[in-house]
Amino acid sequence: MKTFFLSMAGAFAAMFVFILLVVSFFVILIVGATNSAPPAPDRIVLSLDLNMELPDQSPVGGLAAFSQTPGFIDLLTKLKAAEADDAVKGLYLRGAMIGVGSARAEELRQAFHSFRDSGKFIIAHTQGTYGMSGPSALRSLTAADEIWIQPGTDLFATGVTFETEFLAGLFEKIDVRSEIYPFYEYKNAPNSYNETAYTEPHREAMTALADSIWDVSLSDIADDRGLSVESVRSALESGPKSAQEVIDLKIMDKLGWPEEAEDAAKERAGEDAELVELATYMPPTISLKAPLIAVVGGEGPIVTGGAEGGSPFSSPPAFASDAIARAILDAGDNDKVKAIVFRVDSPGGSPTASDQIWRAIKRVQEKGKPVVVSMGSVAASGGYYVSAGADYIMADRSTITGSIGIFGGKFALEGAFNKIGVTFDTVSVGGEFADAYGTGTFTQAQEAEVKAWLKRGYDRFLGIVGEGRGMTYDEVHEVARGRVWSGEDAIEKGLVDEIGGFMDAIDKAKELGGIDADVTPRLTFYPRRKSGFEALESLFGVSEETARVAYMLGTVANDDRMQVLIEDLARADAVNSGQMLAVGPRLREH
Repeated sequence: MKTFFLSMAGAFAAMFVFILLVVSFFVILIVGATNSAPPAPDRIVLSLDLNMELPDQSPVGGLAAFSQTPGFIDLLTKLKAAEADDAVKGLYLRGAMIGVGSARAEELRQAFHSFRDSGKFIIAHTQGTYGMSGPSALRSLTAADEIWIQPGTDLFATGVTFETEFLAGLFEKIDVRSEIYPFYEYKNAPNSYNETAYTEPHREAMTALADSIWDVSLSDIADDRGLSVESVRSALESGPKSAQEVIDLKIMDKLGWPEEAEDAAKERAGEDAELVELATYMPPTISLKAPLIAVVGGEGPIVTGGAEGGSPFSSPPAFASDAIARAILDAGDNDKVKAIVFRVDSPGGSPTASDQIWRAIKRVQEKGKPVVVSMGSVAASGGYYVSAGADYIMADRSTITGSIGIFGGKFALEGAFNKIGVTFDTVSVGGEFADAYGTGTFTQAQEAEVKAWLKRGYDRFLGIVGEGRGMTYDEVHEVARGRVWSGEDAIEKGLVDEIGGFMDAIDKAKELGGIDADVTPRLTFYPRRKSGFEALESLFGVSEETARVAYMLGTVANDDRMQVLIEDLARADAVNSGQMLAVGPRLREH
């Protein structure tokens, strides 16, 4: 009875919210009809606060879709469009207090250079202290014409550190046996379960990756500021610097407060200039007759199935194979679409799901529709799997990619349960493998079968990469074996065609799709982005009690270290249920 009343209360609450929103909507329409819209400013200074936490791509479900949360790639496209808007004079940039991620900093830097090359200015302001966030926060600012730093603050732009948690010591204490087998020695994700510290191959790969990201970061900062790489290295590797020291070293230009830098930007733009947030800026419209390029976005872990379900207070899986494969096929069926840009930002996931998405790409290519992959911050393991068949692959120098390999197995939990007095007995028919995924350890025959199954999966992965990249099995195996590479190194290994960001991928899609270089295409997004009120539909039928639980879980999940544990549990559950995984190592850069 209590559940009934709670459900009824939730239904009435949802109905009340819906009525309130509908009434508000019509009030807005009436007010809008009786009041003329204010004229667009003649002089605009766009503003961008890098402290905003944005997904790579705009969410297609949940409250985030209802609120029309923009994605990172939306900011890039708006900034590019603003280059041709005569009303836009410049950009006021607020620096991030923590890192924005190295690949994202690289794409921002490229966008800022293009914006400046169009004849517009950028004034940046930072409040200095970046803590242990690495070089990305600084790297995202140095392309500005002028950088202000708040008095009394410090710059703390350290090197690159990757931190990995290891659970083998815990498993030993509680008598859990990790029987998870990686293919091959560089497949580092299961090391969290199998080891107490880095193996030599694991350390080798992580060190090479950190060196690559640090070197390209120093090079970019030095180029932007007209300094030598060695002088920047010396300054940043010697610890925190006061605001005045930063200016003396010519890493930044002026001391000042945020409002002073903002005023300087508006003054430079001219009389009556107004500040407009980049996220809300509406660029000039593109002709409906312009050729179409489809953008298909996949972000997060790659999973089988669709994108529906789950809590409406959180975004649905953004890399669900049914949804992404269907998006690619739908884009391929649209005769007006000249080419597809597939934006991949994923550490990997299910090989089965990755296979489904790979096949969808092959099908649209068979219809003569070119596919260009734009890799975001990470496109590793399954994220590389879904990319391998594209006509062209682009990555940032700081993108984490490769990790061509798989793992699988299980956790033998019988010993842990025995410690607390729980015992198991088994009746099993159907062959020796029938009880392989029970609580006990694998028999020798079961272990051999699991490894043979994983080897078949690894060989298929390599075959797909070899076909897509024009390489032999042995050539792929040499750069695979589960190893991650930076985009900079992946170029040399033949895994990527060109260094470039999302806007470069659009240009390449124009070329492959036969669109003239001087023509601006329209972008159409797949899966289709829902309007705010379409996204609201997913809220109906949710009880008040469910909403509270979902909200609390969402708050907990936002904690970085809690997120690590949640991901560990999700991977462990998948492996323990007999799934093969193509997942790269979790990298927390700081």
